[in-house]
Amino acid sequence: MTGIVCAALAALLVLPPGARAQQAPAGRLQGQVVDTTGQPLPGVLVEVETGAATLTARTGNDGRYLVEAVPAASHTVRFSLASFVTLQRRHVTIAAGDTATADATLFVAATASVVVTGRGTFRNLATVSDQDELIGVADAASTGVVTPLELGERARRRPAEALESVPGMIVSQHSGEGKANQYYLRGFNIDHGTDLALSVAGMPVNLPTHGHGQGYADMNFLIPELVSGIQYRKGTYAAESGDFSAAGAIKVSYLNVLGAPIARVEGGTYGYGRVLVAASPKLGRGHLLVAAEGMGNDGPWERPDVMRRWNGLVRYSQGSATSGFSVTALAYQARWNASDQIPRRAVDDGTLSRFGFIDRSNGGDTHRAGAMAEWQHTTTAGTTRAEAYAFDYGLDLFSNFTYFLDDPEAGDQFEQRDERFVSGGRMSHTRPASLFGRRSMVTIGGDVRHDAIGAVGLYRTTRRVRRATVREDAVGQTSGALYGELQTRWSNAVRTTVGLRGDAYRWNVEAGDPVNGGLATETIANPKVSLALGPWRRTEFYASAGGGFHSNDGRGATIRRDPVSGDAVDPVDPLVRAKGAEVGLRTLALPRLHTTVAAWSLWLDSELLFIGDAGTTEASRPSRRLGLEWDADYRAASWLTLDGSVAYSQARFTDGAAEGDRVPGAIEGVASAGLTVTPQARWSGSLRYRFFGPRPLVEDNTVRSRASHLVSAEAGVQVARQWRLKADLLNVLNSRSSDIDYFYTSRLPGEPAGGVDGLHFHPVEPFTLRVALVAGF
Repeated sequence: MTGIVCAALAALLVLPPGARAQQAPAGRLQGQVVDTTGQPLPGVLVEVETGAATLTARTGNDGRYLVEAVPAASHTVRFSLASFVTLQRRHVTIAAGDTATADATLFVAATASVVVTGRGTFRNLATVSDQDELIGVADAASTGVVTPLELGERARRRPAEALESVPGMIVSQHSGEGKANQYYLRGFNIDHGTDLALSVAGMPVNLPTHGHGQGYADMNFLIPELVSGIQYRKGTYAAESGDFSAAGAIKVSYLNVLGAPIARVEGGTYGYGRVLVAASPKLGRGHLLVAAEGMGNDGPWERPDVMRRWNGLVRYSQGSATSGFSVTALAYQARWNASDQIPRRAVDDGTLSRFGFIDRSNGGDTHRAGAMAEWQHTTTAGTTRAEAYAFDYGLDLFSNFTYFLDDPEAGDQFEQRDERFVSGGRMSHTRPASLFGRRSMVTIGGDVRHDAIGAVGLYRTTRRVRRATVREDAVGQTSGALYGELQTRWSNAVRTTVGLRGDAYRWNVEAGDPVNGGLATETIANPKVSLALGPWRRTEFYASAGGGFHSNDGRGATIRRDPVSGDAVDPVDPLVRAKGAEVGLRTLALPRLHTTVAAWSLWLDSELLFIGDAGTTEASRPSRRLGLEWDADYRAASWLTLDGSVAYSQARFTDGAAEGDRVPGAIEGVASAGLTVTPQARWSGSLRYRFFGPRPLVEDNTVRSRASHLVSAEAGVQVARQWRLKADLLNVLNSRSSDIDYFYTSRLPGEPAGGVDGLHFHPVEPFTLRVALVAGF
């Protein structure tokens, strides 16, 4: 008997491993993997962890897969694909001789680039099934996505306020509504875009070497109803992010297909009216999205804004979120009057009302018209993406911030002009790789851009009539970048992302004063690194660090003589380095609750500050910022979502100068909270609160702005099968807050020749009601 047992054991030992596996009880695992719109996902890697080995398969063109010879037991199954969040499902049971089914829905990653998008492309993570764990949602806690559902039920005063859905973000205005907004994020008063990179449908919004301010980013051409998602990345940790992204980068994607044609007619207090029509009929193998918008708004100002905006878009697309293309053309034009900020002393003594003005001829007009093309192709070998864009842009802006300080007779109004043609593109390729035997994804990319600035000028004017030219130049600005990024999964709980980006710039300045013209070049390289740990109990931990930069006005790189005083001046550094770090976590440990926490720091070699008497920005002192952020959203029911965020930051100059270490206008505390009733039945709506904390207005912190508390609401009701009535209630409590505050010197008629130092502010508009009738056919 013993001999027989020994012989059997010996025979088993010499059998090939595959033969022994065939004799063990086994089953099969099958299923289909789709995206959040229900489209099949080809090329998804399916991994079954059996303990002794990892069995793998890939989905076909129909999104289906089959894993053979799976040992009968309970296993962990992972589904992964480039640009999508890896989904891990534990306790998938395989019975001997049976075929088990495990279907999966993959979420688009917060950092993904997708071309063809619908309303369901991006999803709120609070809706994730309790049985699933998400790996690789992002590489930092401060990275995320805002979905159309989260945007759709928010009352908005202006298009750019869609960006306030990004946690910790504030959008305000200090002039007429046709001008670019003021942006606040991560301890910055970003002015009109100095350290926040913005793009819409693949078109960059920020404009370098701009007539009004560096990085000027006018979002008034945004059509909120067409937004398919807002992806945001804060900090300096992403290799794909370049200029203007020290505080962060926000990418707005447009829909390719509407659920139904839209016709929207709005009216409201203070002369507000808006009409929007949009449709996306099927054309050939794709869809043609067409939208047209017209808007008018006078506002509560004694000198009405008479804001008039016209907007149009045509977009053709084919494919899916993984492979496809889109071609988009847009055109935007606006004109407006502006009351600008006014001196508080004149309001306090009764000379002006809160909605009064000093110079009734302030205002401007602007346009943007161009085209974008995006193409993406995904196979089992990786994803290749290419983008190209070109647009014509112009701005003619008349402002007067100091009134009669420089010229007591003619006044201090000035004109800022900018005319340019911008062209450029981006390309990247992401593919699977192996590093020391570990699964990795490597991305190589690059981008190029040229701004042909035909005219960028500053002029002294009276009632919009030029009386002197301060400077008028033409600038050719060209930039290019190469970057690489390697994402490696070292184990089920450890992932790293390492990147490197190099940027090169060239400025050719043809100055009105030849002394200030010439050529300048500059390069900069920045490493990036991120570590992600987890998930444990559906919680991931992150640590990130990296370098970034913002560019200065190209004219500052070649200047030798001050255009006003004639004094000799030194050129500024054209590229300013930023260094940042962050630790944080993201958790879905509690059902239907998605929470992120981040602690961060940022160091800048030179600050860009707004100069009140010039109406522009200029390079200033080195600085550092520290901050804490918390954000959460809770899906209380299928029809009810609660959300809240709190952010606090501390900004300080670091050079020890005697005037003080506070950064004027730097945001400190900001908070928001809201509840949203989604339109699953007849009623929908939202109620939101926004806190905009006090800020230092001078370097020694002796003058500070006041905090503002704003409440807004939106309500909607289905009045017929295809008709919905909606109402936006803005500033519900009629708060007498400021939209923005500054402290500088100005002069009113009769005041001392040297002017008066004082607060200047632009008020929040009073309670405003807007009603819309929306038809969906």
